[in-house]
Parts: sequence; structure tokens; C-alpha cells
Amino acid sequence: MNVLFSGNEAVARGAYEAGCRFGAAYPGTPSSEIMENFVRYPGVHAQWSPNEKVAFEVCIGASMSGARAMAAMKHVGVNVAADPLMTFAYTGLKGGFVLISADDPEMHSSQNEQDNRRWGPFAKIPILEPSDSAEAREFVMRAFQLSEEYDTPVMLRLTTRISHSKGLVEVGEPKEPVPAKYVKDIDKYVMMPAFARKRHIIVEERMEKLRRLAEEIDINREEMNDSKIGIVTGGISYQYVKEILPDASVFKIGMTYPLPLERIRAFAGKVDRLLVVEELEPFYEEQLKIHGIPCEGKEYTTLLGEITPERLRNSLAKAGVIENGKGAPKPENVVPRPPVLCPGCAHRGVFYALKKLKADVFGDIGCYTLAALEPLEALHSCICMGASIGNAIGAALVKGTAKPVAIIGDSTFLHSGITGLLDSVYNQAKVTVVILDNHATAMTGGQQHPATGYSLNGEPAPDVNIPELVKALGVKNVHLIDPYNLDQTKKALKTSFKEEGPSVVITTRPCMLFPKKIKGHAYYITEDCNGCGACLRIGCPAIAGAGVFTEKGLQKVIIDETTCTGCELCVQVCPIDVIFPLAEKEKAVKS
Repeated sequence: MNVLFSGNEAVARGAYEAGCRFGAAYPGTPSSEIMENFVRYPGVHAQWSPNEKVAFEVCIGASMSGARAMAAMKHVGVNVAADPLMTFAYTGLKGGFVLISADDPEMHSSQNEQDNRRWGPFAKIPILEPSDSAEAREFVMRAFQLSEEYDTPVMLRLTTRISHSKGLVEVGEPKEPVPAKYVKDIDKYVMMPAFARKRHIIVEERMEKLRRLAEEIDINREEMNDSKIGIVTGGISYQYVKEILPDASVFKIGMTYPLPLERIRAFAGKVDRLLVVEELEPFYEEQLKIHGIPCEGKEYTTLLGEITPERLRNSLAKAGVIENGKGAPKPENVVPRPPVLCPGCAHRGVFYALKKLKADVFGDIGCYTLAALEPLEALHSCICMGASIGNAIGAALVKGTAKPVAIIGDSTFLHSGITGLLDSVYNQAKVTVVILDNHATAMTGGQQHPATGYSLNGEPAPDVNIPELVKALGVKNVHLIDPYNLDQTKKALKTSFKEEGPSVVITTRPCMLFPKKIKGHAYYITEDCNGCGACLRIGCPAIAGAGVFTEKGLQKVIIDETTCTGCELCVQVCPIDVIFPLAEKEKAVKS
């Protein structure tokens, strides 16, 4: 039976068909939907873990017990899981173990463009890379087989276009899982030096076996056509190459690491010119050149962003492979639509207050990172999950700022902010930590976390009391605020700046979109608006210029009643009181 699946849906299906019944993840675009789909299959245990490291470690435990396990995360999540990954590559496993890494070329939802193919030689693990949804299903099944056959974790590398684009997938019957049973094996799993030295030998022997496998495995394949040009490619780039150069000879790479170097060498000998097409880093190209295989690549294709069909056409024209512009569709003029905080977002009031107070704000990963943009411009750094607190501590301890503020969301705080807050207590850093608790992992789609009261499958779960947790870490100064109340928010922040040691301010409003969209009573602006623009400075997308100007040439403002949620922030900042509930206007009209 053929089903239309996204790459993420296909991975979940492939894992299920392969007999995997255990999965763990931390949500992160573009990987989030993998576990959300996997949990829907019968007999499966799938969970959100507090962070990627924990997700990876619980999957190791399942694998040690003989069960097939899958850990899923976005590319930067592998950085968090790197500590157990590097050692697990030494120990090997019992049940098959697949690590899903979803990379994000072009940084659609990420803070960097790292190319996780580099983890193959670094961790000494094999990597498979599908080119469409059908291969995503097939390759995850192959990955489990290779994992058990070669006693190694296997990475399945996706990218945003593979994760989110859809294609037809032929689904099959699921394999019955092997019953789990843990068996002690100290030599294999206790990585103290005496045992680890022996395991390193096994790792190197395994790599030699995998190199031989790469020369034989059918997911690496040669597609011979016109011998004037040969293309080495893989992943989504393969689809673009086939679209633009249907008559070219192609060596399609399915096993990204180790590369089938001798097969590519033989392929190179059959074509007049060898070109490598790959996104981001010259991962293939470097290895080919190191091993004496002449090729061209990054002198024509970019290190930056995605390879799109249009960009590939330009690169091939630059390389002299096609005529400039040949076969290229006319580009469409699309009005840019930058991301903004949602209408009624509870974060908006906090950032408006911080800007007014001229605080130095160290940011983190979440929806609230958008507060760095105009008109708020009230978030001044963003490094990685949990870094805001550590950054603020460092700035405070060197006395680089008088008002160091760390902003962090509830999910991110539980992911990697707890240890940073503990550091602030231990070293008595005079910082203000603002925990924006909107009761959801909102940025990636409103997923559950340990403080929402529900698990991935929607079942009730114990919920962490964040204020009590903060106090248990030793924080003496804890303030709970309603971020829709600007006076209360400013007062709590001002107080925190004067307190000794760390202070924590916690917001208490839910996300506007999850678990359900909140729509309160809308407001409107009367004709008495003087165009001062004060309400525009809170950055609400429901407020816009009216196209009507005052005698002084200032544009009056209107509120879009269809998107206004009634949060009343604009009411509080309006200096002339011309914003009122729409219901009052409608009532007056009816009467």
C-alpha cells in the first residue's frame, strides 16, 4: 500500500516496521514530528525527554536491554547528546540503535548551519542519508540492521527539505520486536580505561568492515548516462541534480560515511569531468581529493544555505555545464513576511518593560528570541539552549553591566537552564533570571514537557513546580508576575535589580496557541488617535497603520479585530486613552 508521507512520518513508520518500539526525543525543528508520529503506533513507548542527552541515554538503556531504540533530534541537539554518543560508539550495543539527526540548511529555525555529516568520522559511526520519503522509511530499517550487524549506533541524517516534503511511501507489515532482557557485560559497557582501550581496537576494526561494506551496499549506486559530466551527490541535492541534469551520469550516495571511495574512483574514470554537488560543507569533496580523486565542487556551489534548484542552475552555469538561465523558471516576487511574536503573546509585555528599563538581556532559544527584532529590540544575545543564564552570570561577575538579565522559557529552563541557575546561586551572581513560563514547548509546535502535566501520548504526568524547584536550588528572591500587567512587571524587574544574589522572575500566562488558541474580546482605536505610535512600539501584529493622517502628518492606527486577542497591552501604553473594547462600540451601534 502506498501512503503520502513526509520524511519525518516515513522515518516513524520505518522504525515501527523494523521492530523498534522505543523512542525518545526533545522537540526541535525540523525533527519534532518524528516522535509525534511514532507514538501513534500500537505497542510503542515514545517520550519527550528533558533534553537530547537524556533522550539519547534512555535509548542506550533500552538498547543495552536488547530492544531496538531510536533517538531523534535536530542537528544542534546532537551537540547536547555528544557526550554519550562518543562513548556509546566504543561500547556498541545489543538492540539496534538509530540516531536521527535533522539538519537545517538555510537556518529556517536554527542558530547555525552545522553539517552533521562531520559526526561520522568524529564519532566513528556510519551515516545513511535518504533523498526522499520512500528512502527515509527504507534507510531507517537498513540502519537498524547495520546497527546490530556491526555493533554500532547508526546516524540517519535528514535535512529540512527531506523531513518536511512529502512523497509516496510503500508501507509493509511491522516486524515483531525482540523481547527485552538486560544481560550484564562489564567488559563491553564499563568504559574505564582498561576496558575502553580494548573497545577502541574493536571500533577501528569495525570501521574497516564498514569501509568494505560501503563499496558493496546497494544504497550507493552508479547511474550512467552521458559521460561528459559525472555528478557525485546525495540527499535532497540528488533530486535537484536529476531535475536539472536528467541526462548526466550520477553517483548517488546513500551511505554518507564511510564513502565508497573505490567505486567513486571507478565512476570518475568513466566520465570526462567529475563535479560534486552537496549542501553546506565539502564533506564528499574533501574525502575524494584526499584520496586522489580529481573533482570540482565548492568553487561553484556555496558553503552557505540550501542548494535550491535555482541556485544549482546558477552553479552549473558558472561551471559551464549548462547555459546560464536555461530551463530556469521566472522568479516570483514574494512579499517578505518576517516572523513576529503572536498577537497577545505573553512574552511581549516582559520585553517592553525590559526595554523601558534599559536592561542588558541575554537571550535563549525559544519564540522569545524574536524580541531581538524591531520594534522591541530587547534581547541582545542568543547562543544555545540554556546559555542565557551562564552568559548573564559571566557579565555580572566581571561587572560588565549593572542590569544583567537572562531570559529563558520553561521548556528550555528544564532542558539546560537548571544547572546555570544553580551556578548563579553557588557563585552569588547578581543576576535577574526571567523564566517565561507559557506551559508549552511553544516554538516547535506546543509539545509537552516535564512541567505541563502531560506526556507525549497525552496521558497525565507529574508536573514540575518551577517556582518550588527554583527555591530548592537556593534562590531566595522569587517573583511571580502577570506579564499582561505592565506596572506589576516593571515593578518586579526593578525590585530584582536591587536584590542581592540571583533573583528569579516567573511569568504565569499560557501560550496563546497551545494547547488551544486563546481568543479574548477584541479592542478598537477611536478616531481620536493622534498617530503618536506608542502602541506600535509593543510590536503586536494586530496593530497597523490606518492610512489616515493627522494634521501633523502622523499616521493614525487601527487594530485588526480578527487577530486581536484582548491582552490589553496596547491599552496600557496608549498615552491618550483612545483604545476600548470592541464590544462597547458594537453595543452603542445597536442601541
